[in-house]
Amino acid sequence: MVISIPDLYDRYRECAGVSTDTRKITEGCLYVALKGDKFDGNLFANDALEKGARYAVVDNPDVATDSRYLLVDDGLTALQELARYHRSTLTIPVIGLTGSNGKTTTKELILNVLSKKYRTYATQGNLNNHIGVPLTLLAIDNQYEMAVVEMGANHQGEIRLLCSIAQPTHGLITNVGKAHLEGFGGIEGVRKGKGELFDFLAQTGGTVFVNAQSEVLVEMQKERLFREAIFYQLKDQYEIIADNPVVVFRDEAKQVIRTHLTGRYNFDNIAAALCIGKFFGVPAPDANEAVAAYNPTNNRSQIIQKGSNTILMDAYNANPSSMAAAIQNFMKLEADRKVVILGDMYELGDESPAEHAALGELIAQGRFDTVILAGQDMRYALASLPKAYYFPDKFSLHNWIMDHPFENTAILIKGSRGMGLESVVQFL
Repeated sequence: MVISIPDLYDRYRECAGVSTDTRKITEGCLYVALKGDKFDGNLFANDALEKGARYAVVDNPDVATDSRYLLVDDGLTALQELARYHRSTLTIPVIGLTGSNGKTTTKELILNVLSKKYRTYATQGNLNNHIGVPLTLLAIDNQYEMAVVEMGANHQGEIRLLCSIAQPTHGLITNVGKAHLEGFGGIEGVRKGKGELFDFLAQTGGTVFVNAQSEVLVEMQKERLFREAIFYQLKDQYEIIADNPVVVFRDEAKQVIRTHLTGRYNFDNIAAALCIGKFFGVPAPDANEAVAAYNPTNNRSQIIQKGSNTILMDAYNANPSSMAAAIQNFMKLEADRKVVILGDMYELGDESPAEHAALGELIAQGRFDTVILAGQDMRYALASLPKAYYFPDKFSLHNWIMDHPFENTAILIKGSRGMGLESVVQFL
């Protein structure tokens, strides 16, 4: 017999966490079996119970042999509906954020700032999709006073779904850029897809935080009627003293704050976190301390010192907007020698040849000492870069770097997640 969501919620409340991965089972957790093109989580339900799960949610009646198995019509739908039900029991502010670039950095900065005053839970890692957002919501218990939920999307309608689950009371869009063009159907599709967060907040009387320096976001805000719109990056609100190699700025009280983040584009993320902190009453000195202490990890805007080389590691992901920002920032860096190691930008569809060719034109303006390109589509950038070194795969790239060591060099590494260019560091 299929279990109802209220009854499933009662079982969830008996459990210590939720897992969809039998490799990450914790004692007393609720295991939810999901299915994909190449796997069926129902087949691992017994394994999950043997490893310590209290219950296993399955959608195959043949698997549900005793009361420890909770039968549902569809595992993914049940997970989402369970999270939606749990969210309806929470009365805390939930800040939803999306955008083409900077989502995770902004989320971490907001978490750091709000944690100065509130017990705050935020999306762990990159759990920001149709599975990750439900898991994020289900990890929030009564000890938390605030939540920050990151929402990622690669097609229209996805943010709408995630909003229906997370039901944010507040939200922001970091930016609208050239990311996932293939799934969104072009830049206007990106604008519409990211705008689904604004749609939800307008319809539910939520509060939005808007970057006043972004014409696109300001226009998107004007297109909707919000109960409350809070603007950050207002004229003369902050003074950026330096942005290379790290951002240093003067706040509204004329205090100088030095961060661990590189690039003018990262100040947008800092300003968003400070604005939200101010809105929720975090004292300015505490908020400043929080952004100054944040040190990026996971290959996002990291500065790594290796021998005599300084590596700007930004290889977690890449699209035309973020790639251009990183390269333009690197152009301004003062260094004896500068090298760029760049990998393919994924999910651009029919726009990929043109976008990689345009990237080549931008790189040519940088007059870098060495340009190294890797990946199938990076060949389109070569028309503007006759002296660049090009490798269709990482194996040949690794070999070349080992044979041509760098010293006293600043090195930018950036590419899409699928390229995994962080592997290059061990050979530098």
